[in-house]
Amino acid sequence: MSRTIVEPPRLHAALRESTPLVQCLTNAVVSNFTANVLLAVGAAPAMVDIPGEAGPFARVAGAVLINLGTPREEQRIAMREAAGAASSTGAPWVLDPVAVGLLSVRTALADELLALRPTVIRGNASEIRALAGAGTGGRGVDAVDDVESAGEAAAALARRTGGVVAVSGAVDLVTDGASTIRVPGGDELLTRVTGGGCALGAVVGAFVAAGRAQGTDDIDAVAAAHAVYSAAAERAAAAASGPGTFAARFVDELAEAGR
Repeated sequence: MSRTIVEPPRLHAALRESTPLVQCLTNAVVSNFTANVLLAVGAAPAMVDIPGEAGPFARVAGAVLINLGTPREEQRIAMREAAGAASSTGAPWVLDPVAVGLLSVRTALADELLALRPTVIRGNASEIRALAGAGTGGRGVDAVDDVESAGEAAAALARRTGGVVAVSGAVDLVTDGASTIRVPGGDELLTRVTGGGCALGAVVGAFVAAGRAQGTDDIDAVAAAHAVYSAAAERAAAAASGPGTFAARFVDELAEAGR
C-alpha cells in the first residue's frame, strides 16, 4: 500500500525544538560531515564509538547511528554494545550496511546486528538486496541495482526486523513491510560528496527521535527526513558550481530548512 509523506516541515520544526542527541558510530571518512549535517538540521551529534563508552552512552542518546563504512575491530565491539543498549531501552537506532555483500567482515557484522532489530535500515539498492539475501552487493559503496528492484527485499527486511527500511536512489523508497512511501527529489551532486548518504542515516535517526515525541509513526518520520534532505540538495545544487560549493551550500540549506 502506498502512502504520502506527513508534513516534513512540521516534523523538522519539532526536531529543532527538541534537539535530539544522536550518537554516531560511523566511518572515519565522513565523521566531520555527518556532525555538521546534524548540527545544521538542529540535532546534537556525539561521535562516541569506543568500547566501554558506546553502550552506556546509547542508553541516554535520543537516537543511534551504526554505519559500517570503516568497521575496525574496536569499533565493531562498540557497535554491538550500542545496538544492544539501544534495543534494550527502546531508543531508535539506524543501521547503514555500507558495502555489505561484497566484503565479508562487515557482512557478518550486519547479519549479527540484524538480530538486535534496528529501528531503521538505510542503504542503497544493492546493499539492501544483499542484506536480505537477495543479492551479492554492489561495486564497493556504489549500487548496481535500481531502487525498485530492491522493493521486495526491503519489505521482507522490514517485516523481519519490525522496523523501517529505506532504499536510497533517484526516487527513495521507504517501507515498513506493509506500506510504502516514495520520495522523489535530490540531486546527483549528493553522490559526488563524501558522506552524502552516510549523513542521511544520522538525519533519519534524528527525525525518528523527534517524530516519536510527536506521536509520528516511524515510517513517516523516515520519509520526512528523506524529503527534507532531498529538497535541501536540490536547492544547493541550483546555486552550486561543483561538488565543493555544493557541499557547503547543502549544509547551509539544511540549516535554513525547518525554521
